[in-house]
Amino acid sequence: MLTHLGLRVQIYCTPPHRGGRTSPGVSVSHQPNEDLVRRLKSIEGHVRGVQRMVEEGEYCIDVVNQISAIQSALKKVSAIMLDGHLRSCVTDAVRGADAETREEVLGELMQVFESSAQV
Repeated sequence: MLTHLGLRVQIYCTPPHRGGRTSPGVSVSHQPNEDLVRRLKSIEGHVRGVQRMVEEGEYCIDVVNQISAIQSALKKVSAIMLDGHLRSCVTDAVRGADAETREEVLGELMQVFESSAQV
């Protein structure tokens, strides 16, 4: 478990396409990450509020401002997850002896950076 900006972040180093196996040398706990779940539930409520605003015909700029706030909150969740992933899963893979795992993890990172650059 990592601490990021005062939040305890649980990282899972087991991609689903690996059949549920953890990366070599990685200790994984299956406790839910309460901080991130709380943030996501808050975002969910915020999205419902924006839906209500649209249904009630609220002023467009007010809706757009709320959507921007939601996007910022999602980016924060993503940043926390990525930080934890870099500090645990990626670090373990880069330091490990398994070249295939290392290349796979680095490829995944490149996909994340490429997709974020396309937005």
